[in-house]
Amino acid sequence: MKSKTNNNRRGFLKSIAAAVMVTASVASPSFAIAEEMPEVNWRMQALWDAGTTPYEYEKKFVERVAELTDGKFQIRLFAGGQLAPSAQAFEAVRGGAFQMMKTFDGYEAGSIPAFAFTSTIPFGFPEPDQYEAWFYEKGGLELAREAYAKAGLFYIAPTVYGQEPIHAKFPLNSLDDLEGKKGRFVGLASTVMAEFGVATTGLPTAEVYQALEKGVIDLADRGDLTANLEAGLGEVAGYVIVPGFHQPTTATSYVANQGAYDQLPDSYKAALEVAAREVSSSLRQHILAQDAVALKKFKEQGVEVIQLDDSIIAEGRPTAMKAWEKAAGEDELANQILESQIAFMKDLGLMD
Repeated sequence: MKSKTNNNRRGFLKSIAAAVMVTASVASPSFAIAEEMPEVNWRMQALWDAGTTPYEYEKKFVERVAELTDGKFQIRLFAGGQLAPSAQAFEAVRGGAFQMMKTFDGYEAGSIPAFAFTSTIPFGFPEPDQYEAWFYEKGGLELAREAYAKAGLFYIAPTVYGQEPIHAKFPLNSLDDLEGKKGRFVGLASTVMAEFGVATTGLPTAEVYQALEKGVIDLADRGDLTANLEAGLGEVAGYVIVPGFHQPTTATSYVANQGAYDQLPDSYKAALEVAAREVSSSLRQHILAQDAVALKKFKEQGVEVIQLDDSIIAEGRPTAMKAWEKAAGEDELANQILESQIAFMKDLGLMD
């Protein structure tokens, strides 16, 4: 006669064995799938020079993508202009010379009007969180992807941060002071500044220092305060004007060759988006913390920091809006984007 205890013990052991078999049958395919994920190697050209703060954050981006894909998706990072001249990066990625770039959409706004509004809105959103909310909560991401799809490229995600200040060789205390000046501005900012009487030029970033030094231009947009401090603009321009009404918030973009992107597994595509949004947040916070440090250092160099009153920004917005409409022209997608942004600005109480 078998004991009840032995029967219970056998039943218990059978249950464990069954559980192990079920676990193995469930776990094995996932292990197999992980092993089968392809190794992918891309090349990416950054927007900025090596050693600059934004470039350091692009290093964080590619490292995060690798981490999220167990090291199977590797992106080799190159500095701005290292693989192709910055002005030719758009065509280089589209043609497949390399798979990915970080860019500022405004550079191509002349040929693709929608890009004027996915890079910055002069006299528009004063806070980067508002602009990022438009991308992620109001359909902006999908609209940006639609604009890039027409060019055979895939828009992955933006990096959104705050103002880019104006560096000037003269004191700017009102918008009337802009009349008759020469300035370096790009994208929609160029169109808007022209409405205020500025003769604009779209010089490459690397040429801003020399142009200010030689008096080719009187004022310029270049980058955030820390980037401009690192570039030595305090040596050639005696005034910093904040907030940078011409570019109160900024969006740079992670963009990929469409064909290369389409070949990625869905998990790798997700890794790109996750890493991009993480970098957007971390860079924005870093810039916010460093702005005060940079302004202090500019003052120590003898640069005068001019803080414009909010009323001056409000005064210039109607003129800026005319430039917005001019930049959108008859382009259907550009107007759709502009209408979406204006509606959100009204929701936020930024305009009537």
